[in-house]
Amino acid sequence: MRLRIHRGFFLSGLGLGLLAAFLGVFLIAAGIFTYYWITYGRMIDQRMAGHMYQTSARVFSSPDRVFDGETLSAAELVRQLQHDGYNERKVDGAPGWYSIDGGVVEIHPLPDSYFQGKNALHVNFAGGGVSSIKVLDNGDVVESAEIEPELLTNLFDTSREKRRRIRFDDIPKVLVNALLSAEDKRFFEHPGLDFVRIFGAAWADIRHEGIAQGASTLTMQVSRSFFFTTERTWRRKVAETIVALELEHRFNKQQIFELYANEIYLGNRGSFAIHGFAEGSLAYFNKDIRDISLNEAAFLAGIIRAPNRYSSADRRPERAAEARDRVLTQMRENGFITADQVQQAKKAPLNLATEGQNNNDAPYFVDMVKDHLLDRFSEAELLSQSYRIYTTLDPQLERAAVQAVSLGVANVDQLLARKYALWKKQNKPAQAQVALLVLDPHTGNILATVGGRNYGESQLNHVTARRQPGSVFKPFVYAAAFDDVVKGLSPVVTPATTVADEPTTFDFEGKEYTPNNYGESFHGTVTLREALTESLNVATVKVAEMIGYGRVVDMARQLGLNDDIQPTPAVALGAYDMTPLEVAAGYTVFANNGTRAEPVLIDRVIDSQGGVIERNPIQTRPVLDPRVAYQVTTLLEDVIDHGTGASVRARGFTGPAAGKTGTSRDGWFAGYTSNLLCVVWVGFDDYRELGLSGAVAAAPIWTEFMKRATAMPAYRELNDFVAPPGISVVEIDPTSLQLATPACPVTRKEVYIAGTEPTEFCELHGGRMLTQTPPASWLSRIFGEKKSEEAPPPGNPGGTIAPGTLPAISTANPAPPGAPSAAADEDDKKSGLLHKIFGIFGGKKQDDQNPKENNPDSPH
Repeated sequence: MRLRIHRGFFLSGLGLGLLAAFLGVFLIAAGIFTYYWITYGRMIDQRMAGHMYQTSARVFSSPDRVFDGETLSAAELVRQLQHDGYNERKVDGAPGWYSIDGGVVEIHPLPDSYFQGKNALHVNFAGGGVSSIKVLDNGDVVESAEIEPELLTNLFDTSREKRRRIRFDDIPKVLVNALLSAEDKRFFEHPGLDFVRIFGAAWADIRHEGIAQGASTLTMQVSRSFFFTTERTWRRKVAETIVALELEHRFNKQQIFELYANEIYLGNRGSFAIHGFAEGSLAYFNKDIRDISLNEAAFLAGIIRAPNRYSSADRRPERAAEARDRVLTQMRENGFITADQVQQAKKAPLNLATEGQNNNDAPYFVDMVKDHLLDRFSEAELLSQSYRIYTTLDPQLERAAVQAVSLGVANVDQLLARKYALWKKQNKPAQAQVALLVLDPHTGNILATVGGRNYGESQLNHVTARRQPGSVFKPFVYAAAFDDVVKGLSPVVTPATTVADEPTTFDFEGKEYTPNNYGESFHGTVTLREALTESLNVATVKVAEMIGYGRVVDMARQLGLNDDIQPTPAVALGAYDMTPLEVAAGYTVFANNGTRAEPVLIDRVIDSQGGVIERNPIQTRPVLDPRVAYQVTTLLEDVIDHGTGASVRARGFTGPAAGKTGTSRDGWFAGYTSNLLCVVWVGFDDYRELGLSGAVAAAPIWTEFMKRATAMPAYRELNDFVAPPGISVVEIDPTSLQLATPACPVTRKEVYIAGTEPTEFCELHGGRMLTQTPPASWLSRIFGEKKSEEAPPPGNPGGTIAPGTLPAISTANPAPPGAPSAAADEDDKKSGLLHKIFGIFGGKKQDDQNPKENNPDSPH
């Protein structure tokens, strides 16, 4: 009896002890768990405040534009709006919402948009395009309207991580199913831990005597990627599990899935670490995530396990297929797709984008934007203040530029391969680099930038790299020569002034300089128009010598070019380094009636509260007489029409354009239309000779870009270049360079600043009879009744005028492009009235034509 009592007492005491021990352990564990729950909760609050990937500055393009009559469907407009972040309903933080009803799309910007809640539109569609556009704010029917700018990218820090936010509702169902199959098929069912997978993984670990198989859910992966390192220890696993449970407690499944979809690491593309499916879709397929197909979704889900293995999938297609096929099989097993869909998806090509050639994020342009912003803001501000940066970039032009460069460098590679095959059969041809820059010549807005052939391989932006410009500098020499007339300096130089194009050695400060023409070809006596049209080096140096090398430097500085340019004979041939950006800014002067437009990258910067913290207005200033700018433009038109740039016409670009080839060690082409200015450079980074002229290497790229750009509604309306007041266009004989008579077998038009045109008729074809005091009515009928006021003063029978006698034309208000020109009207009158004196001589004037037929394949 006593034994039983003692035994019962002992057992009771033991039970109580065990219970106490258990309770003690439980309380300690609960305390530890509570401590870590609170600690990790604070960490979550701090880490998730605003979501890290949302607070970095976002870089946007300029506003897109929709045009009445444009070939566009309602569905295509909706896809574009979705790409810009619009939804079918109002969503906090979204730039706007839209509605679609058959052939009608309504667009409603919200306060977080570029338009700050204004600019609501009603767009009708019919007959395969836009039939009308109405502004809902005021009811106006308009020919075109702006819509939301495109998001180019989120700014990145020195770690070069790129993300692009996507909401759960915008993630395509096919990607959701692919991700569930690949990573966590019971995600929407478990509480953050999948015990089925845990037991399965534990058994696998026991068999493999180590951590051989993971059991991480999507929530645990979010926990790991946001809060912990990638080390694989049990201690980190416990912490990861606690955070996962707390995330499930704080957020719903859709929010966690969204976090995962925006944060997951998907490998490196070029120099960037890609995070999130929205960025991954662009990086791997150059597509908006909403547009990806089944096989593309399977690939993205399939690379999560080993992203670095698949980063180069465009070069290793078998790896891409491996990742895709594994997930397609899992999707079939989970019942998301059928066996037929699996087979069709496996057969469909993935069409992976070439690494570093994403057409949508304009990486070289974004680098320029970031460099500009860092002059004012700290990197910490740019990564934490949710700034919206609206730029000048036109995304359609950027895509056209990328396409043109891709085609152009392929052509250059082929040409170089042939040269190497002939010269150095044992060596692999080097790859040339490229730069293409597009400006609006009237505002200076930078519309497109391609700074190299592959951003992933080299981030050096050749748009801002200094190189010898070669002959693209020559127009500045001729501008200086023509400008002497305006400044009252002698000699008076016109496009018809002649120089001798022959082998010449120039003496300068005790040194000899002997330039050569391209191809060692000389043309004898040539006009300045012919010299620039044919890009004749010796003739151009003689022009610079004629007016003084210092005048060329003065003109360069007057136009805002490189201050390091020196007054030497070599200055005439572009021997002093300039960047493509500097060349483009200089050419705005010719394209914009003598007014320089400063290049602009950023329109405005908006803070998180909608306030404007930086704005960059258009900056223009008159720097050259509009008459001189127009004279240079007419010479550059000849370059394209029948000079060294004639390959532009041969390749199918027919619009009014002016431009100049350039060949130094590199190949250049700079040219413009009435609404676009584009500069192209091609060369080697190590400064070796390219061995290809600008006409062969750069002009084809310029042409391909312009053909694409001018097919767009925004740029297809091209205008002729219009003469400003004070320009006189007359018919001359190309041999005597005097006023043409009806007996001249060939004539051409020449452009003069009024008062510098010739006054004597062609002595080779009956001109003496006309110059012997012709009736005043004849001269008035030839030059127009108002020309008498602008005629040269007495004592200048050949049209040479005394310095300082020209009427000044203000450069402050040049004639806008497309404005009617009195000079052009007078030219039409003169052209017709010459026929009225045919009967005197019985001669017949031929059709207008240039006196010299040039080889359109000229290699300059």
